[in-house]
Amino acid sequence: MNHRITFQQAGGPEVLTWSEAPLPEPGPGEVRIRHSAIGVNYIDIYQRAGAYPVPLPATLGFEAAGVVEALGVNVAEFQVGQRVAYMDGPTGAYAESRNHPASRLMPLPDSLSDEEAAAILFKGLTTHMLVRRVWRPVPGEWALVHAAAGGVGLILTRWLAAEGARVIGVVSTEEKAGAVKAEGAEAVVVVPRGGSYGQLAAQVKALTGKGARVAYDSVGLDTFEASLDSLAPFGLLASFGRASGALPLVDVAELGRRGGLALQRPSVFPHVADPADLQAAARDLFEAHARGIVRAHIHAQLPLREAAQAHRLLESRGTQGALLLIP
Repeated sequence: MNHRITFQQAGGPEVLTWSEAPLPEPGPGEVRIRHSAIGVNYIDIYQRAGAYPVPLPATLGFEAAGVVEALGVNVAEFQVGQRVAYMDGPTGAYAESRNHPASRLMPLPDSLSDEEAAAILFKGLTTHMLVRRVWRPVPGEWALVHAAAGGVGLILTRWLAAEGARVIGVVSTEEKAGAVKAEGAEAVVVVPRGGSYGQLAAQVKALTGKGARVAYDSVGLDTFEASLDSLAPFGLLASFGRASGALPLVDVAELGRRGGLALQRPSVFPHVADPADLQAAARDLFEAHARGIVRAHIHAQLPLREAAQAHRLLESRGTQGALLLIP
């Protein structure tokens, strides 16, 4: 029998349960994968909590690495025993094994372990989107990164700095500040969890003069106003998460009054919707990893059975880097 984590209703981490069910043979165009490492992402929490509704009962998870165990009809690009990974739907990664569309799988290079792949694939391709589609780093330009010690934040900080941008990271503890500086941030602002972001814009403008050219914000409600106020004229707010809650309604005219600002809500799924774009972005990410531009930061590895505890850790906003579930 195949074990997995399921939930019957939206709610807190306690709704996640360990269950078992038979796994059918892979269908046409599918591959059966035996997972070795599963990535935990904030979108999993949004779905579990009901912020992003999914049909119930459901198994969470978009990201995992493992080994091909069986091939469905018309699958010629993979072979049994090959190491692969994926980072998008349909959900179902919180399981020992699963069937997944072959067109959404990426072969893993020898330079990347399964654990590293599960730690950087979703977060790294999100970063790839942020630095290739949303705003290409410009040497000498300032970028503000919220949750800079998180899974995406550490990768994003390092990638921006490697391409010459001047990064200001926002974190919740001095310990996290050290980690972010080690990834290349020029400055770090510490706002303790539950504290006020009311002085952030003044601190950013004191560092930069006019403000940041771009603000990458995955926190959401708590940081939205501060992010807008931290931007230079014609700056861009890339709001790609809502860990603290949904964003307020935006009056477009207000963006003009604040200095001709731009607001974008990017998502990694359109970025890699085309299989060719997915493979190209993955190659870029794997090359960046091989060159040291991207590093896998793993905060903790927990047994798959302890998915609820992984969610509690991630929601605490006390993690640095990725959380993995190990079947």
